[in-house]
Amino acid sequence: MIIDETGTVHDAMNPNVLQVGPDHTLRQAAAAMASRKVGAAIIVDPERDGVGIITERDVLVAVANGEDPNTETVGAHLTSDVVFAAPGWPVIKAAQTMLNGGFRHLVVLEAGEVAGILSVRDVVRAWVETKTM
Repeated sequence: MIIDETGTVHDAMNPNVLQVGPDHTLRQAAAAMASRKVGAAIIVDPERDGVGIITERDVLVAVANGEDPNTETVGAHLTSDVVFAAPGWPVIKAAQTMLNGGFRHLVVLEAGEVAGILSVRDVVRAWVETKTM
């Protein structure tokens, strides 16, 4: 994967997206993220349009604010105004979008469906691979 005009989000993203439900507790979401070694999970709620995302930062803020991770639900802490990327975007555009928005994960949509997730770690990995080729 090369970070230049030829490297795409599709090349760098992780297609194995962790999904949790809005009724899962923060502890359950954190445990799932920890076991998969990922920093975010996608939430598909049949009651709402679109998808949401919960990140390790969301869980950290909730716990720091005194919320009980055993009873607080993901649905109460997710981000629903998600910024999406397309698989064909250049990785540099996705990185700039994350930088401008102040977040570390982009949900990748293809034909309206979740195709993957791109994290800052994925961008760094792509950059390192470019520099070591």
